Amino acid sequence: MKRGALDTFFKPSTPKKVKYETTGDASSHASYPFPVPHLPASYKEQLGFAPAEEGILMNDKPDLDLVYYHPYIPLAITEGLFEFLRQELPFYRVQYTITRFGKKTDINTPRFTTVFGIDETCRFGPDGDILDAQSGKTIDASKFKCKPRPIPQCLDELRKITEGTTGDTYNFCLVNYYADGKDSISYHSDDERFLGQYPAIASLTLGAKRDFLMKHKPIAPKEGEVTLDSGQIKLPLSSGDMVLMRGKTQSMWLHSIPKRAGIDANKGRINITFRKALVRGGTENYYQYNVGSGGVYRWDAKQKKMALSGKGAEGTEKPVDEGTKRSSASR
Repeated sequence: MKRGALDTFFKPSTPKKVKYETTGDASSHASYPFPVPHLPASYKEQLGFAPAEEGILMNDKPDLDLVYYHPYIPLAITEGLFEFLRQELPFYRVQYTITRFGKKTDINTPRFTTVFGIDETCRFGPDGDILDAQSGKTIDASKFKCKPRPIPQCLDELRKITEGTTGDTYNFCLVNYYADGKDSISYHSDDERFLGQYPAIASLTLGAKRDFLMKHKPIAPKEGEVTLDSGQIKLPLSSGDMVLMRGKTQSMWLHSIPKRAGIDANKGRINITFRKALVRGGTENYYQYNVGSGGVYRWDAKQKKMALSGKGAEGTEKPVDEGTKRSSASR
């Protein structure tokens, strides 16, 4: 046989795009505003082929430890998975208040957010109750200011696949929806104490391509030394890509998703990040800044935008005071 024929014989042909179809199964919990459908079986099957490409190790700059998968999720399901998650997950447009130079300012989060999970000190029982991780005893939910909720099956399947690839474990899933090129997130790092010293954070992209920018945190030079500029990193994240940040990356580097004009500016993007919170403060932080106390949004296919829906739809977002450092709502 010719080489081309051999390649065709041993390599699977490019799979056709799998359409988005839901089943009757769904994840439910008292803290969910509505049931979240399970991941379609065809999508779960395709996830078994992740990573679609081997990761590219990026550690050639000071304090950088990053693996770039381009892509991670098989391309056959990226379009359908994006549509599925945008349609079926509850989202929020959180407001919060910051105080600078003695003046309070209300901030509108420039993207839609949602979060699921609970920190390492607790776990969810089969019936959805919150249990102490060590004793297994039920914890009174009133001990939390927020309402923690388990990761729904559709995201938990992604979590398990990602854990298998990265070798790390995660108990939180944060999801951002960038409605268009105007939605963004400024330079920040996920270096909260409740994540531990060297957190591993896996960040997946679905939908529109957006630039992912990184730069080293400024370091004050010692006397007689010259500070070297490690330069800026730009990764054009496409649908299905994943960035794994670990080691000193969060403590020494900043990252952002800037506004985008031109091509794809009117298209939506979903970002999913998996991470591990070690203490209860992480749980309170994530829900405060990714759910808040306002109305629930859900994708309206007819209007082609997020619309207030279900429980809390008549309410308005209420600002929350920034008593502690605001958690980055991921990428």
